[in-house]
Amino acid sequence: MGRAYQNRKESMAKTSDAKAKVYSKYGREIYVCAKSSGTDPSGNLALRGLIDRAKKDQVPTHVIEKAIAKAQGAGGEDFSVARYEGFGPGGSMVIIDCLTDNPNRTFGDVRQCFTKTKCKIGSQGTASHMFDHACILAFQGDDEEAVLEALLEADVDVSDIEKDADKITVFAPNTEYFKAKQALLDTLGEIEFEVDEIQFLPKSTTPLGAEDAEMFEKFLDMLNDLDDVQNVYHDAEY
Repeated sequence: MGRAYQNRKESMAKTSDAKAKVYSKYGREIYVCAKSSGTDPSGNLALRGLIDRAKKDQVPTHVIEKAIAKAQGAGGEDFSVARYEGFGPGGSMVIIDCLTDNPNRTFGDVRQCFTKTKCKIGSQGTASHMFDHACILAFQGDDEEAVLEALLEADVDVSDIEKDADKITVFAPNTEYFKAKQALLDTLGEIEFEVDEIQFLPKSTTPLGAEDAEMFEKFLDMLNDLDDVQNVYHDAEY
């Protein structure tokens, strides 16, 4: 899983050029998470992880606090999750996660990205069956056996554990996120997670030639210019 995760991180780096886009993405995601599951990070592990990630990506504190304060108030915007799947350039597979207050607009915008790059949007399940929907937790440590034992004692369904130098990375199904994170906190105390995410990891990759790679870059740029797009997952390798 490590290689697939690294490919994903490298592609993410290409999509985080504009600070305003990054701030907006985190602000919206923090707002939705806080509004749906509570504004206290100590009791909402997903929110706590989001805030930690936002800080690592240098999102200003006032942006984070504004999103949480907004979630504490009555009313507010009503965002819903929208996921689109399809085929990108060169037969690659793509999953696009959005947060939207207007699903019809978002679908039209995403479909246009596919159409203008000669790609094909599909129905639900078109691409997701070729990905593992996984939670990833990485932190400083050197005893992966002790970590595995703690997770198994907590009845966590662990997919994989990798140790690289002094860092341990735990992979588990997305449904095990809260249980896995709580087990690690209970066992290791207040650890700082270098990675604390739920994402789609491709089971295999699709190599792209130069022409398809160029078109794929255009496709990604168009998607990431859309305010509603939160994350783009793919199996392209180039």
